[in-house]
Amino acid sequence: MLNCCLVFFRKLEDLSVDEFMQSGFCQSADEQLPCVFCGCLFIHRDDGKKGKATQHKQQLSRLKNKDPAFYKFLQANDQTLLNFDDTDSSEDEDERKYHKLPSALEVSWLPDDKGQKASKKSKKAVETIKVTEKMIADWKVAMKKEPTPRLFREVTQAFKAAVATTKGEGGSLCRYKVADSSVFNALVLFCIRDIFVALQRILNLKTEKDQKMVPSASPKWQKNQIDIKMYLSGVVQLLSCLTEATVISAVLRHANQLIPYYLCLPKQSRHLVKQLLKQWSTGEETSRVLAFLALNKICRHKQDKYLNPILKQMYISYVQNCKFTSPNALPMINFMQRTLTEMYSLDTQATYQHAFIYIRQLAIHLRNAMTMKKKETYQSVYNWQYIHCLYLWCRVLSTLHPSDVLQPLIYPLCQVIIGTVKLVPTSRYYPLRMHCCRALILLSSSTNTFVPVLPFLLEILQQVDFNKKPGRMSKKPINFAVILKLGTVNLIEKAYKDGLIDQLYDLILEYFHTQAGTIGFPELALPTVIQLKAFLKECKVANYCKPMRQLLEKVQENSSHITGRRQKAAFGVADATAVAWEKQICEEGTPLSRYYSQWKKLREKEIQLEISGKERMEDLELPEVKRRKFQEKKVEDKKEFKDLFDTDSESDGDDGRFKLKGKKGHRGSDDEDDLEELFDMSNDEGVEGGDSDEGDEMASKAPQPLSSSALIKLAEGDEDLVEDLELSDDD
Repeated sequence: MLNCCLVFFRKLEDLSVDEFMQSGFCQSADEQLPCVFCGCLFIHRDDGKKGKATQHKQQLSRLKNKDPAFYKFLQANDQTLLNFDDTDSSEDEDERKYHKLPSALEVSWLPDDKGQKASKKSKKAVETIKVTEKMIADWKVAMKKEPTPRLFREVTQAFKAAVATTKGEGGSLCRYKVADSSVFNALVLFCIRDIFVALQRILNLKTEKDQKMVPSASPKWQKNQIDIKMYLSGVVQLLSCLTEATVISAVLRHANQLIPYYLCLPKQSRHLVKQLLKQWSTGEETSRVLAFLALNKICRHKQDKYLNPILKQMYISYVQNCKFTSPNALPMINFMQRTLTEMYSLDTQATYQHAFIYIRQLAIHLRNAMTMKKKETYQSVYNWQYIHCLYLWCRVLSTLHPSDVLQPLIYPLCQVIIGTVKLVPTSRYYPLRMHCCRALILLSSSTNTFVPVLPFLLEILQQVDFNKKPGRMSKKPINFAVILKLGTVNLIEKAYKDGLIDQLYDLILEYFHTQAGTIGFPELALPTVIQLKAFLKECKVANYCKPMRQLLEKVQENSSHITGRRQKAAFGVADATAVAWEKQICEEGTPLSRYYSQWKKLREKEIQLEISGKERMEDLELPEVKRRKFQEKKVEDKKEFKDLFDTDSESDGDDGRFKLKGKKGHRGSDDEDDLEELFDMSNDEGVEGGDSDEGDEMASKAPQPLSSSALIKLAEGDEDLVEDLELSDDD
């Protein structure tokens, strides 16, 4: 009855009662038998019935007798048609429709002791080993003595369990378990310090003499590849989970060592690049530097594969980080500019492709703003991201000069910057104009290309009325380095004009310094000399005239120097020796270049002191200086010198107050506050339109505490000494 697997069957549920009773239990080939185990009705196969495959083979055998020539042709050209398997495929398909018993039956019951042993074995397989500090110490000693693949595998699995805890996975699928923070720190520290050297010894790689040897070239690479892949993935995962800056820096240094191993594994290398880009754009200062060094190393080793995608992602990250600019974010933006320029220097051909695409994109934004003239299109150009991108490409072209590949990009970039300046030429966007002019000066000086920057600076001297008195005082100076647009309130402040003069002085001096050794300097400086003389003739504010007069003197001095040297030259204008003459002049130095070097040092010191002074002022808690109002002073003076007055009536409240020349009537306590503000303005500004000596003289005439003898003279009717003091215009 156990031969059921050799017969075809039908389920009992498909048979009626009469069919089942008629089937019987005989074992003949043509009769049906019910299965003892599953209740199926078996039908023995009739060997007399032939399948299609058997019939086809018989036809081919008959073909041998009927057509011997064709049969020989088949033997010579198609043996597979004659020598095929004679098993009938249709029969196999019929057999699949019916249940087929297995050759051996599984027993579903076992004794109790054997079942308990099996469950214990499964539990042992699930149980993990807890990592202790003693185990780590033993691994460390063994790794230094003689590292083996088995030892490296154990350490790698423990490291994987430690990294799994950082994401809350708990290491359930790991062989080891790390449950203590001290054990975690010890294990990570051990891996960072010793794993790289151990890997070099396991793979027989030389660390110092042969740096170019690829780890995958080692004969032991295939044996340890899985463990190395697991460890490298764990390092990347650990880097993505850390938040402490010092630990991130340590892991980045370790990853920098392992870069040759990452380059052998493309998937792990892509994950590492992603984390390095994240650290380069958002990490701390040390982490940014280490991430950049790792990215640079990857691009130098496999430039064809990784340079273009890394440059693209770095540029996108740079643009994202430039959306907002502040004094704290400005150093980070400058760092990203310089490091990205360093990456672009690896391949000028790839740099040209990227620069062409992105400069063209900036030009398209500018063209849309010029044609559509809408607020949205203006904002797409007048923002920090656009300005920083312009400055980045100026820095790239300046740093990589001379380069025949990048030389054609200088002119379109200058045109885009000049178009940006001319887009909205109003006084509110003077800070943006300063940024564009600074970028043009950088590009012009580094690439030896003449760019007309001075007209955009001298135009400001003509448009702004520096003689007009400021409408309000400002507490802090305006930092032009971190603003693009001025508000309406800023335009009437005194700090606006002060900052504007400083910026114009710096930029004009810096531009003339770049052209100080050229043979055509006198002609270049002539329009500026005329404009500065006109400004000094019209401006009556001493604080604004002083720096412009000094700048004019230095420019004229340098022009005279170049003119004198030019008169001694023995070559013509079209002679090529003028280039050598200019180089000689620059090497010897000019009056303007010597002054600029001294001024630059002092300017940098001023900026450092300003930054450090702001930091100190934030930490100090300075006491507030409270001024007593005039009414309080009068009451105290009355109490102190009451013998000098006949009565203490309130009728003296109006007459006892000093009258100011040009004032009409008397004002209350609110006007006294305005009076104090006017005192502050007069002390800060001086008298505009006069000399500084007059301002000092008027400051000395400010009201001082009166002595008793002076009060007696006042009581006797002497002339009031404060009568001639002028503090402000009429209300």
